[in-house]
Amino acid sequence: MTTRILTEAAASISELKANPMKVALSANGDPIAVLNRNEPAFYCVPAETYEFLMDHVEDLELLAIAESRKNETSVKVSLNDL
Repeated sequence: MTTRILTEAAASISELKANPMKVALSANGDPIAVLNRNEPAFYCVPAETYEFLMDHVEDLELLAIAESRKNETSVKVSLNDL
């Protein structure tokens, strides 16, 4: 069975075990596919990229909430009432 690898860089689990930081830094900030028997086992993603992805996911979740509520009737509230 063929599995798609979604990165430009890949490393074996053996390479990762031998020197994790060397593998992590070898892609210059891009994700790395970590392979087990030539199949991707997981992706090693830099912290900055992971934070960006989590922010993007949160934005998409908030957009979905806003979209689902955009046709609701609005309720006027005074700041003094709060």
